[in-house]
Amino acid sequence: MYAYRNHLQSIDDLVTTYEATRAGFVALALEKNRRATPYIAEARALQEAAGEAESPADLLKVKGIEMGLLTAAGLSDKSLAHLMSKDKIEAINGLIKNFLEPAGANFVEELVFRFLLTRGDTLGGSMRNVGGALAQRKLTRTILSTLTIAGNKYYWQHSKTKKWIAMTNNDSEIELSLRGISWESEIGSRTLIYNLTVPLVRSNVDLCLFNLAPAELVANKHSAIEPSVVAPYVMALGELKGGIDPAGADEHWKTAQAALNRIREAFSQVGHSPLTFFVGSAVAKRMAGEIWNQLENGTLTNAANLNEENQVASISRWLCSL
Repeated sequence: MYAYRNHLQSIDDLVTTYEATRAGFVALALEKNRRATPYIAEARALQEAAGEAESPADLLKVKGIEMGLLTAAGLSDKSLAHLMSKDKIEAINGLIKNFLEPAGANFVEELVFRFLLTRGDTLGGSMRNVGGALAQRKLTRTILSTLTIAGNKYYWQHSKTKKWIAMTNNDSEIELSLRGISWESEIGSRTLIYNLTVPLVRSNVDLCLFNLAPAELVANKHSAIEPSVVAPYVMALGELKGGIDPAGADEHWKTAQAALNRIREAFSQVGHSPLTFFVGSAVAKRMAGEIWNQLENGTLTNAANLNEENQVASISRWLCSL
């Protein structure tokens, strides 16, 4: 029996429901509020400190608010790395002369508004990828749960330090900073890495499952020179699309399908055919039909709608059983 048949019986099972779309937008709103919390706290701190100034010009004398002034001037954290001290001073003076002084007695309020305007732009940029982040967290949590109830101990890789950390009894919220998972099955070592550039494909792949332990995976870095050497160790490669907006569903699928086609073509040239799979949040009817047809003819090995708990659990069990 094909693995996808454990949770999919027809095209309709893949289609995202109205209720799931609504819940997805609510989840995005909650995440946006969560990410905005530090910026609100920063704005309050800036307001409190700036209250010491009797005039806009006096802001230059207040210690510890230079970054706040630069942000209010419209400079992003990234842009500051390319500016000299004199440029930063010029930006702050421009803020004071053109916007704070005309605000009169309300200059502190104007300062905070402009600070939040720039921070809001930063937040908007980070939200462009939030769907993918939420999708990765959900799938990760389900995979970890699958391993735990099966009695399989795992290691997880921290996304920033790249260190592998042993499983503990309290693993709540590790999915917020997780890049990879490794475990030992009855068949052998398994390592799942998110967002990895696969040398053979020469592009980023959302999900990569290897039949190697983390140390062995690092040892095979010579694959960048001879990709065919590492090809047999690649078990499954997948695309994960977390965007919930129905308007972007087809575009997400086109991007994922193009990536999966590149994977198949690249590996076929070295005589290897890793399993391929797709997990998505926004799945429209026509898109579901294309996915179903690829499952039926064997082009795709597995697929799931991220909004359906049973489907996510099923595809997680499948990955952990490979």
